[in-house]
Amino acid sequence: MAENKTRLTDASVEQYLAAIEDGARRKDCAALIKIMTRVTQQKPKMWGTAIVGFGVLKYKYESGREGETCLVGFSSRKGDISIYGTGSAPRLEELLPMLGKHKTGKGCLYVGKLKDVDVAVLEQLILDSVRKKIG
Repeated sequence: MAENKTRLTDASVEQYLAAIEDGARRKDCAALIKIMTRVTQQKPKMWGTAIVGFGVLKYKYESGREGETCLVGFSSRKGDISIYGTGSAPRLEELLPMLGKHKTGKGCLYVGKLKDVDVAVLEQLILDSVRKKIG
């Protein structure tokens, strides 16, 4: 079976943050690290070269394929910050309209700037998702 391309690495989260050229984006990513650390009670780790993830979620598909990914995480992309792992939040449909300026797609939540969203709502989405995954 094919292995996941994005795996837990020993790369430095601090170096990843330092390499983000836009100062405001770097500050937003640092804030996300604090939020996700608080919610998950896990230290940030690099998954692949560009995802800062928290915790480990093991999964198995009906096909028998198994793997692992982070419980939640994010990546600073060209246009937005991609936030991973919130799509399973039980109150997703209720909370998204209260979030503020965002986009969704392919299981990701995209935000341009944290100042454009309600951070308390974002934190609740992350918390709800983590709670559902870890039971």
